[in-house]
Amino acid sequence: MTAQTPPTIALIAHDGKKDDMIRFVRGHRSGLARFHLIATGATGERIAQATGLPIERMLSGPLGGDAQIAARVAEGRVDCIIFLVDPLYAHPHEPDIQGLVRVCNVHNVPIATNEATAQLVLAGLEAKLPAGQP
Repeated sequence: MTAQTPPTIALIAHDGKKDDMIRFVRGHRSGLARFHLIATGATGERIAQATGLPIERMLSGPLGGDAQIAARVAEGRVDCIIFLVDPLYAHPHEPDIQGLVRVCNVHNVPIATNEATAQLVLAGLEAKLPAGQP
């Protein structure tokens, strides 16, 4: 993150958590508008439609979107991930999800997997923004 480039937040949500993600983003829209937002395919599309926020969309999670975001984490291009996980269902792309978590741990990038943690991570990132940044 530089003074000219806003920090990047990746937004991911399992199918059973997409409505929760929309609600979360709507509730934090003004704060999230200060960041560069990327998201997996369907999640990004739904967020953009519901909020009007610009979202850079990756592939769908099962088609490699989680891996694309993991690659950006490894390159130092993602400052945090908000990944609302549905713990009640198995996911066919579980190896990609575990790979994403591993890359975040290796590169010390915060990954929030529930709304309570997402609120804390977002508040921490907002506190680090320069004063007066829109």
